[in-house]
Parts: sequence; C-alpha cells; structure tokens
Amino acid sequence: MTQAIDTVAVTTKKKSKIIKVLNFIKKNPTGIIGLLLVLASVLCAIFAPYIAPYDPGAASLGHRLDMPRWIDDTGKSQYLLGGDQVGRDLLSRIIYGARISLLVGICGVAISLVLGTFLGIISGYFGKWMDDLIMRLAEVQMGLPFILLAIVIMSVFGTGIEKIIIILGLTYWVSFARLIRGEILALKEQEYIQAAKAIGGTHFKIILKHILPNVASSILVLATMCIAEFILLEASLTFLGLGVEPTVPSWGGMLADSRNYMTSAWWISVFPGIAIMLTVLGFNLLGDWLRDRLDPNMKV
Repeated sequence: MTQAIDTVAVTTKKKSKIIKVLNFIKKNPTGIIGLLLVLASVLCAIFAPYIAPYDPGAASLGHRLDMPRWIDDTGKSQYLLGGDQVGRDLLSRIIYGARISLLVGICGVAISLVLGTFLGIISGYFGKWMDDLIMRLAEVQMGLPFILLAIVIMSVFGTGIEKIIIILGLTYWVSFARLIRGEILALKEQEYIQAAKAIGGTHFKIILKHILPNVASSILVLATMCIAEFILLEASLTFLGLGVEPTVPSWGGMLADSRNYMTSAWWISVFPGIAIMLTVLGFNLLGDWLRDRLDPNMKV
C-alpha cells in the first residue's frame, strides 16, 4: 500500500514538472524559439566535424552545381542541399560556416563588452573630465561609418578573421559604454550607494558589489543583440571580399561565390542566406526575451 502511494506521488510530481515546463513554453514561445535556433547554430559549430557529411573543402567537378538531392529527379546528386560551383557539398560548408559566424560574433562582443564596460564605469561613476573625454571620444567613434572604416582598415592591413574581430570589438564599445554610463548615473544617486560610501566602502568594492550586479542584465541583453549584428557585419565584409579568406567556409563567402549563379543554381545563395537569417533571428528573439524577463520596467 505504501509503495503504491509513493509511486502515485512520484508520478504526480513528474506530471507537475511537465505541466510547468509546458506552461513556461506556452508563455515564452519567442524565447524558446530563439534559444533553439541559437543552440542549433552552436551545436553545428562545435560538432561540425561529426555532423558534416563531407569535407567542406573537397571539390568534385563531377557534382558541380548539383541540385539538392530532395528535388533532383535524375538521381545524379549526392548532396542533400546541392553542390556549389566547384562541386563542394553545400550543407557541409554551411555547417562549418557557423564556426566563423559565431566566433566573430562572440569574440567581437567580448572585446566590446570588456572595453565598453570599463570605460562606461569610469565615465558614469567618476564623471568630471573623464566623462567628458570618454563621451567626446564616443561621439567621434559614432560619427565614423563602420563599413567605410572597416574597408579602409582591411584594405591597408589585409583580410583575416582576427582583424574582423578586432575591428568589431574596437568599434562597438561605444554602445556598451553609453548604456552603462546612463545606468550608473541613475544608480550612484540611490540611497544604498550613498550609504556604502558613508560607511567607508572603497570605489572598487562599490562598483563590484553594487554597480555591476545591477547593470549585468542590461549588458547581457545588449551583448545578445550585438552578436546578431556582428554576424551580419562579418557576412557583409566577407561578401565584399574584405573578410574571411576565400578558402575558409563562411556564409558571407558562399553568398559572394553565388553571385554569378543566382538564376541557374539558386540553392547556392538561398541556403547560406537562410542560415544567416535563422541565426540572427535566434539571437534577436533571445535578446528580446531576456530584455522582457530581466527588465523590471517591462513587467506588468
């Protein structure tokens, strides 16, 4: 009898957890969709050697411009999403291309986040001449069009993924600095900050224990949005021939290679474009959901 009661109790708990999960999914559909899209891109990037059916760089002129296998009625094609202009498997190149996009997005945002957070704290917390200097520098940076600046730098120093990451990181620190500065200007007037100063708290401890935890949610949301933007910018620069080397599988490079085959082999441009769209959409949906969950002003 006791064993039967325990079994019923365990079953009830499992059902209750399942119901909670289903309710959470029902209340946050965009967040779940965004998270799934991001996870799909991350898994492709991490496990590309195990997921990709073929070597992304292996050319086979016998399968040049092969149609996707699922629409090929001749039985000639062996590639699920078709072959490109030199007979490489498009699916494998898209899977490996996720590595480049996520590497640029995550590393570029990491540089911007660290630099922008540091300068934003100095500008907002300490103020005075440091605030004026940093904000004037930010205004100058914002006045320079990114694409034009990137074209000039890449033309002088050459192409490469590390150069793209550095350019993105050193350009977009302004967004983080301005956001953090604005929040700190409001936070440092709060009573608990004044109390921490009154009892002898050092600037370092106040920033570490009271300032950073209160701006962390805003930083996280902005970082998520910036990853999506960096992926688009990397694809744009590579499409223009100023990004990743042509030998490296990248979504922007695949779009550039497909320019002469838009009408004869539409799949070469469509599927890399879909990969960019879904990844960017995933990060944007995830960022919107995080903003709604973490920003108290968005809660009803």
